Amino acid sequence: MMEIERLLIGLLLLGFYFFILYKMNVEKLRKMAGSVRTGGKGTMRRKKKAVHKTTTTDDKRLQSTLKRIGVNAIPAIEEVNIFKEDVVIQFINPKVQASIAANTWVVSGSPQTKNLQDILPQIFHQLGPDNLENLKKLAEQFQKQAPGTGAPEGAAAAPEDDDDDVPELVAGQTFEAAAAEEGHT
Repeated sequence: MMEIERLLIGLLLLGFYFFILYKMNVEKLRKMAGSVRTGGKGTMRRKKKAVHKTTTTDDKRLQSTLKRIGVNAIPAIEEVNIFKEDVVIQFINPKVQASIAANTWVVSGSPQTKNLQDILPQIFHQLGPDNLENLKKLAEQFQKQAPGTGAPEGAAAAPEDDDDDVPELVAGQTFEAAAAEEGHT
């Protein structure tokens, strides 16, 4: 009988050991399963980590679309300037492609944003006599932006619009009195 008791105690201890081991594994599995769940209770578990697309795939798609519309590379272009209000976007040694039939021009390269005042001396020799009127307009805009810089030393700067100034105060007048007068007339 002693052997049976030992055997039963051994089986009981072994069962208790497996029960504890099983309980620990279930808790560990629940923690692991909870970490891969992206939503709340009842949502699907994530199968694998989502891989984000890189910009190279977008570039490849763009190049294939450009090839389909038939753009041709234009060689020996040293500089491209895109004028926007008072800013110039400048590309130095860009890759230029064009499709005249599709009215498509592609300028690719590293852009630099510069002020028009900084780049005007560099591009002055590129502008022909056709753009003389545009240059006059630009010069007028610069003089308006920075008064006194383009005017001669003896000339005084006269204000163009007096409407922008604050009106003079009239003695004895208040806003309430003026509103009452307008209401009666």
